[in-house]
Amino acid sequence: MFFRKFKKTIQNILIVEDEPLVAFDNELHLEEAGYRVVATVDNAQDALKWLEKGDVQLVLADIRLRGGSGVDVAKAAHDRHIAVLFATGACPKEARELAAGCLTKPYSARELVRGVQAVDLLIRGEKPKTMPRALTHYHPVER
Repeated sequence: MFFRKFKKTIQNILIVEDEPLVAFDNELHLEEAGYRVVATVDNAQDALKWLEKGDVQLVLADIRLRGGSGVDVAKAAHDRHIAVLFATGACPKEARELAAGCLTKPYSARELVRGVQAVDLLIRGEKPKTMPRALTHYHPVER
């Protein structure tokens, strides 16, 4: 066999988004791209419960949520060495040390999937050939 199948480091994703249509679209596009969405929640408290279960490799989080902030979720994920990709209209400068990057809304389905793939490569210590236009990369991802 000449080609190996790309093995994803990120397989399980937690979506934290309080806009139902955005959450639904994110879930649909990520699952079509072969990722498993373990849960889609609309508040920080539920997200923290899912992080405690330990079967998440990436958190895709909005910043403004009911009952807390995506920054709170990112802090908890960061403490557990789980990668975070913010997906928000305004990427918070004060939270850059907590996330691999930020997808700025509005973004396309392709930019979403390519953003997650870029974070996947960064987790493995590889550099993506190109970054999606909507993605701002913050720092190397820790495992």
